[in-house]
Parts: sequence; C-alpha cells; structure tokens
Amino acid sequence: MKTKTLNCLITLLLVTNINAAKLPEDFPGAGSVSLSDKLLIEENTNDQKTEVISLFNGKDLTGWGYSSKTLQGVTFESFDGKTESKEKRFFAKDGILTADTYIESYTERYQTLWTAKEFPNDFILTLEFRASKNADSGVLLRGLQLQCRDYLIAGPYKDLKNYKPQDWNKLEVVVKDNIAHCTCNGEILEDALKLPATGRIGIESDRGQMEYRNILIKEME
Repeated sequence: MKTKTLNCLITLLLVTNINAAKLPEDFPGAGSVSLSDKLLIEENTNDQKTEVISLFNGKDLTGWGYSSKTLQGVTFESFDGKTESKEKRFFAKDGILTADTYIESYTERYQTLWTAKEFPNDFILTLEFRASKNADSGVLLRGLQLQCRDYLIAGPYKDLKNYKPQDWNKLEVVVKDNIAHCTCNGEILEDALKLPATGRIGIESDRGQMEYRNILIKEME
C-alpha cells in the first residue's frame, strides 16, 4: 500500500512540474497556433496525404517564367536552369529570389514572374520577404494581387504592429474554397480575399527592390 501511494505522489509531482514549466519562445510549438496550423491539425485528423513543396529552389528560376497573352492564347516562357530573367529584373542568388526595381530601359512598367504550375486546390502558401525602403511589389494569387510592400511607408496596411522594416517578414496565405486569408507576421492583411478557381502564383516587380525566400506551398486534397 505504501509503495502504491508513493508512486501516485511521484506521478502527480511530475505532471504538475510539466504543466508548470514555461517553454522558451523559440521552442517549437511554444507560440500561438496559426490558422494554417489548425488546418494542418484537421488535415492530419482526416489522414489526408499532402506534402510541402518549395516553389523556389534557392539556386535558379526553375519552375518560374513569364506568361503572356497572344492571339494564339497564353504562352509561357520558362526560365528553367537560369539564374536571372532575360532583362535581369528577377534573379536568384544565395537562397534569395530578388524582384528588382523598375528602370526606364524596361519595356514594361510592371512585370510578374509566374510559376509554371497552376493551383486549383485549396492551399497554404508561406514565404518570407524583405523590402527596401518604400518598395512596392506584390504576390499574385491565381492572378489576383496581394500587395507586398514596405507596408509602414508604402501601405496599404500602415497600422501593422509586427512588421519589421528592411528586415525579413513572414507572409502566410491560407486558401479554402477560393477564399484567401492573408497575414503578415500573424497580423491580418486580408480576411476574405476572393480568388479565381485556379491560376498561377506570381511575384511582381514594381518600385524598389524586394527579396523573397523560403517560398513554400502545401496543397490540400
């Protein structure tokens, strides 16, 4: 009887200590659960099998290119194996995909680098971006633009508290039933952005230099 009582006391003390322990902020899972985390929990519960895909390999523009409309339809110019676009407006180096600023020699005021693949399914897109001062870029979601800028100066989301100027920030887009929930460092940019039924992911070059890295997508089946 004494042994049984002692074992119960030891178990109670262990559980109490575990519950009382405070995890460091950088410990995996110690932070708040994001919308994408909740979706992934639901997904695991339903035993769906999907995987995270890196859209940018960190070395070159494989999987990306220019899309244009002609009389014959939509054409796609692939940059597979190339480290830069034809006019060097987009380039890959040291794990970073850079959208360079517009200059007068460019034929187009705005230019978008597109994925070769379209994404008709629900998906979670995450990426990190770093904007030069007052930079203006955009992330295209099936053709619809989400402004990606030096927000506190260039807007339109000037009230963000967690945005870090000229530093790396995390953009997260959760698309379900063609509705996108978009956040930057956990703060809502767009709560219910309506998207087309399918389309490519794109990165726009406009004003200033914008850098992107860790561009990941997980499609939901």
